Amino acid sequence: MKKRIMVLNGPNLNMVGIREKNIYGTLSYQGIISLIQKEAAKRDVEVDCRQSNHEGDLVDWVQEAYFRQYDGIVINPGAYTHTSIALADAVKAIAPLPVVEVHISDINAREQFRHVSYEAPYCIAQIKGHGPIGYVEAMDEILNYVKEQG
Repeated sequence: MKKRIMVLNGPNLNMVGIREKNIYGTLSYQGIISLIQKEAAKRDVEVDCRQSNHEGDLVDWVQEAYFRQYDGIVINPGAYTHTSIALADAVKAIAPLPVVEVHISDINAREQFRHVSYEAPYCIAQIKGHGPIGYVEAMDEILNYVKEQG
């Protein structure tokens, strides 16, 4: 049976390739989604990629992934990483559904306030600073986790 992974992107991630290219690179948001879809197809995985600038949408989608029995979530919460207890609570609530947090940039090499992730304690892994390929690595983390859980 084909695995299903939801890929969630938070605020301003639709602006990658446009904003702060020295931090986020030049690949557009649609380019990142195409990369994820291409790599998912190679793994026979169905991906559902979504982006919102609204915290509540992300919370709703985390819950939807649980209720619709996805196999896992790859999430780049953007700035909500460092501010959203609501999103952290949503990720915590859906355990044991595996969630991997991903960041295009290395949040620990940036401003001090970016060093704290509210979601990370409830994720099976955090991938940061690997650029867009981090999403693929996160997908692989979920697939390996699901396989190990049997």
